[in-house]
Amino acid sequence: MNRYTTVAIVLHWAIALMIIGLILFGLLMTQEWVPNRFAIYQWHKSIGITVLILSALRLMWRLTHRPPALPASMPLWQRNASHATHGLFYALMIVMPLLGWAMVSASELPIPTVLYGLVGLPDMPGVPESEAVEGRFRLLHEIGAKLFIALIVLHVGAALKHHFKDKDDVLRRMIPWLNKHRLKTKV
Repeated sequence: MNRYTTVAIVLHWAIALMIIGLILFGLLMTQEWVPNRFAIYQWHKSIGITVLILSALRLMWRLTHRPPALPASMPLWQRNASHATHGLFYALMIVMPLLGWAMVSASELPIPTVLYGLVGLPDMPGVPESEAVEGRFRLLHEIGAKLFIALIVLHVGAALKHHFKDKDDVLRRMIPWLNKHRLKTKV
């Protein structure tokens, strides 16, 4: 079977789980009823910067290690959609943490970002403290989060379609431990 490298697989799943966590934390930390929201904000920022670092590593890995070929039977429009979706994922994995960092850097509130409670993150250079600037970065960050959710739904749906309908190896390339025998569905 044609599959991704172990490094690519580990980075994919680590980043994917972190992004899902970031989305959940993002939803929770904006709710007034949630206790200890400050801690959730700090975890959100810590994981976001970790995603930025891992995504940069993943992008470097991807540029130096060719991914497995898509199935020859895949129509051109699906190939193009796959490439576009992956390109958007990479862009969001880099841009979203930068937008979040810029947003907290623009905040007029003197709340430090302390990654994992251990390492202080300075404000992003060149970002002025301004409620208006913070608001613009917040809006872009929220739009990016919604786009991330839509892409995740599309990505998971396409992977499941390839596995169950097309019965090709697209899903197993990223989940090598998935049983080689197709799951049988009852009719």
